[in-house]
Amino acid sequence: MELFSPTFWLSLLNVVFIDLILAGDNAIVIGLVARNLHPSVQKKAILFGSGGALLIRIVATVVVLWLLKVPWLLLVGGLLLVWIAYKLLADQGEEHNDIQADTSLWAAVRTIVIADAAMGLDNVIAVAGAAQQHLVLVILGLLISVPIIVWGSTLFIKLMNHFPWIIYVGAMVLGYTAANMITEEKRIMPFFTEHPAIRILFIVVVIGGVVFLGYRKRATSNKAQAKQQRSYS
Repeated sequence: MELFSPTFWLSLLNVVFIDLILAGDNAIVIGLVARNLHPSVQKKAILFGSGGALLIRIVATVVVLWLLKVPWLLLVGGLLLVWIAYKLLADQGEEHNDIQADTSLWAAVRTIVIADAAMGLDNVIAVAGAAQQHLVLVILGLLISVPIIVWGSTLFIKLMNHFPWIIYVGAMVLGYTAANMITEEKRIMPFFTEHPAIRILFIVVVIGGVVFLGYRKRATSNKAQAKQQRSYS
């Protein structure tokens, strides 16, 4: 992939979009951790914590990029990403009641960095896959998306809640990225190269399966919650 070619820009847009879609929980954690800090240090905690989390995420993604070159790990990464895409639709989200607000700057920074590292595995795998093992794309994508997550997280979360189709688009993008990773595994890539129609069909089936199963799980969970609420009223 040539730098700054149309393919490069499309892949960069894909990386940024995936990171934003998967970063909702991370943004919530940042807000919860910093909520009890004095206003004079809140911005510093968010800035330093997010900066530290960004560095760790870049290093982790570079490690994953290297690991994906190991035989069969591209296939494993693709399968993991299929699961992540499904969970994006199936999960109804957590309230993060176990996240404690800190009252000192460096305690908040430490908590933000640790929490982001613990929750960021899905982002790392997805970004590595979307970047097609291109280090410049990884770094540029994270440099663009993380500031948006930090400063525009509330707005983006509201957009996703107001326009549920954004989640489905994100799941489809993740499904495509996962299927593409699997078909590019060197041990099985010759088969898909010789049979392009099967490759296209495989990608379509993965995307369709993720959306269908995720939608069904989401609908089932919503019905169960509605039934539970009616029983309480």
